[in-house]
Amino acid sequence: MLPHFQQLRQLLRQEKEADHQAFLSMVREKPLAERVEQGYTWYPLQVVSTGFALNEKAFVIVERTARLNAPHQLRSGQPVSLFSNAPQAEDPTQSGIIHFVERNRMKIILHARDVPEWIQAGQMGVDLLFDDRSYHEMDRALDKVMQAKGNRLAELRSLMTEPRKHEAKRFKTTQEHATGALSEAFDPHLLSDSEENTPVNTPFAQLGLNPSQQMAVAAMLHNPDLAIIHGPPGTGKTTTLVAGIKALAKTESTVLVAAPSNTAADLLTERLAAQGLNVVRIGNVSRVDESVLEHTVDALLSAHPEAKNIKKVKIAAADFRRQAGKFKRNFGAEERHERQHLKKQARELDAWARTLEDRLVDEILSAAQAIICTLVGAAHPLLEKRQFRTCVIDEAAQALEPACWIPIIKCQRVVLAGDPFQLPPTVKNHDAARKGLSVTLIERCLEALPDLVSLLTVQYRMQQVIMDFSNQYFYAGALMAHESVAQRALLSPETQVAEQGVTFIDTAGCGFEEKMQANAVALHRNPSRFNPEEATLLRDHLSQWLQAHGYSNDSVPETAQSLPSIGILSPYREQVNHLEALLQEDTYLQPFMADYITINTIDGFQGQERDVIYISLVRSNEKHEIGFLQDYRRMNVAMTRARMMLVVLGDSATIGQNAFYQQFMDYCAEYGAYRTAWEFMG
Repeated sequence: MLPHFQQLRQLLRQEKEADHQAFLSMVREKPLAERVEQGYTWYPLQVVSTGFALNEKAFVIVERTARLNAPHQLRSGQPVSLFSNAPQAEDPTQSGIIHFVERNRMKIILHARDVPEWIQAGQMGVDLLFDDRSYHEMDRALDKVMQAKGNRLAELRSLMTEPRKHEAKRFKTTQEHATGALSEAFDPHLLSDSEENTPVNTPFAQLGLNPSQQMAVAAMLHNPDLAIIHGPPGTGKTTTLVAGIKALAKTESTVLVAAPSNTAADLLTERLAAQGLNVVRIGNVSRVDESVLEHTVDALLSAHPEAKNIKKVKIAAADFRRQAGKFKRNFGAEERHERQHLKKQARELDAWARTLEDRLVDEILSAAQAIICTLVGAAHPLLEKRQFRTCVIDEAAQALEPACWIPIIKCQRVVLAGDPFQLPPTVKNHDAARKGLSVTLIERCLEALPDLVSLLTVQYRMQQVIMDFSNQYFYAGALMAHESVAQRALLSPETQVAEQGVTFIDTAGCGFEEKMQANAVALHRNPSRFNPEEATLLRDHLSQWLQAHGYSNDSVPETAQSLPSIGILSPYREQVNHLEALLQEDTYLQPFMADYITINTIDGFQGQERDVIYISLVRSNEKHEIGFLQDYRRMNVAMTRARMMLVVLGDSATIGQNAFYQQFMDYCAEYGAYRTAWEFMG
């Protein structure tokens, strides 16, 4: 048991060191001019304004005075250091977090109650800092888990690491039991605004839940220790979780909901709020999407009638501190007494403001039916003394195991949701990944505790032919396409014959050789790859297909009403860059680009879907090397984004040496279409 966590802790430290060293070589060890050139530093700057945010923090807004509109690496939520190179500035650095970046302007929430006086000295700049908070919180969580003894955390630790010692307790989620559990938990109007593809022929149609989803929700409600929701692509995992959390909120004061990314946490916040739950989103406002800002603690505090009074008190306290810090030529007993008096007044005002703010925050959190945060965000000081009956961890298959223990520490029971056959967590150190850091908690539990797993089996996204290869390879044929999507297809406008659901276009023998990103070494980045000829073939196929279906670029708004949504994906960022430039330069395709065609990496596109998906595999070489195409989970994500048509371009001579890709090509030949690139080359 404990050796597992000791190993995890060692691997996590190994990963942190690798991450830190990469950051140092890429950013901190470079001279100022080079950092500025590569976008890791803004310099020089001018101060636009300063002020006070909530939670006793000052802020400063700065603006670039050179390299206007130049690309850069600074984003909201990143830790930075504000500095001055002016010779008269004393101790001229102050750390903070970027609140927003808008073209040449940036707002920084400082880790200080007051704005430093040296910002008026000039020669200002902002440097990107290494963010080690997540590593610190994961290490801290592992330490608590290892130290747990004779308490609920120790029981959960034992269940999830030594399952053979436990007789798994499980609510019997037969359909009959699920029906009873849901009848007790829900009123008839639970999900009246559910997704448009919700089934309508189930006993719980008004809930928007199919039988497998009903049983998953029942498991969330009644499994006493752990429930595992396995949600393959398109099976309505988020809908299921929202239903389960809403039901839990009827019997528990507050449910803790966590996810590895801010994007996933924001989606859950939005969906739960739409169901009428009182939700609070915990986290740095700079990392929260605008659509859910109103649910953050900062926004809820600002909207409170007492917020203006708190801000006035903080400003008064800051003014007393400034007066106390003023230089005086003659400094005697009277001046010393005055300074002490001013400092005392500042302390008293700060304490008053803090007391008022703490009381309001406590009211907000206590009234919440669901508190939502990232996994690392569960360690937020606002949650330090709070305990929960249940924590729900979404996208658990994308989370490092140490991160999952951060919210688990605060709870009595756990719901893990995700799919280990989609994108894994990112581990930068290959040795740490090989030794087990990339193995997630949900993966271990799926294997060790199969009796606690609820598999969602009905998918509402893909037609049958697109779904079936993934279904057979990853899910042992357990999935079924709902009748509303199983046979839907794009129709040829002239013949009304359905387009092939899956097509593989083989570039073998065409001389389409992959190329390496030219400046990767200079930028201290792992080199990305691209295949310009394959990109051109994709562009030509897309143009021919759109034109054959009568889509005119002269009247895009009218045309687009019937235009299928299109996504173009590649595992390689450099190929994405190449495709974006190529399609933007195309006079026929360019009018469609802004609103109707999306180009992205597979990783960046997870969670989205389109009517038509193109995938450019890029790899084409004499050594038959396919790099991280060997991570089939990434391909599972890519192939399952398509609703009605999937087109994959690749070199069979390179990828065909791999059993997975050979099986896929055989599947296309039997159930879809297998074409050669020569057919589309003029």
